[in-house]
Amino acid sequence: MKPQLRSRRNRPEADGVIISARIQPRASKNSIMPTGDGTFKIRLTAPPVDGAANEALVAFLSEALSVSKSAIEIISGHTAREKRIRISGMSQDEVNRLLNTARQ
Repeated sequence: MKPQLRSRRNRPEADGVIISARIQPRASKNSIMPTGDGTFKIRLTAPPVDGAANEALVAFLSEALSVSKSAIEIISGHTAREKRIRISGMSQDEVNRLLNTARQ
């Protein structure tokens, strides 16, 4: 059974959606997995140094969701593993569908 992806942590906005994610830097490959509580676990190969992991996160989500990098904004957790990310121009259902198909 697939985990439920809607929670209080992920919420729609007027022009997009805000998702919560736990980031694991220095992973062997970039990947994304939904968790049981409605957030996402995102593994990135980039190190958490000088914003490299944040840049890699934006690039990875941009590619997975087929949106421009400017449509993705880290709104909290710039120096933490737990982040809240705003994705503009997409609905919550679209984001969930695309991130579920992007997982590896």
